[in-house]
Amino acid sequence: MADWKLVQRDPSEALARLHFFSVTKKHAAGEIEARITIKEFATPKMSELQFFAQADIELNQKTMKFHPCGWSETMMGALAECMRNLRKFDFEAEAEPCASPAE
Repeated sequence: MADWKLVQRDPSEALARLHFFSVTKKHAAGEIEARITIKEFATPKMSELQFFAQADIELNQKTMKFHPCGWSETMMGALAECMRNLRKFDFEAEAEPCASPAE
């Protein structure tokens, strides 16, 4: 459907088509799957940056939580920037509570 952008009447509606990707991130305790959602905006708010990508996991949780993301004028550019940020920070899994000894 090439003309999907035409159904938006007002830019404040922020109509966007969604694209989904999946990637495996390795960390100290194993692997975790990250899903990346890319929004393709009908009318971008930030000049020519039509695509916004964001991963569904938080990284760097113990220091300063961070959701990997990326903006670009192309889908590939937004995905590449999000992947670059995904690689930059570690996934810090929460330590599982120790089981108390049986009494």
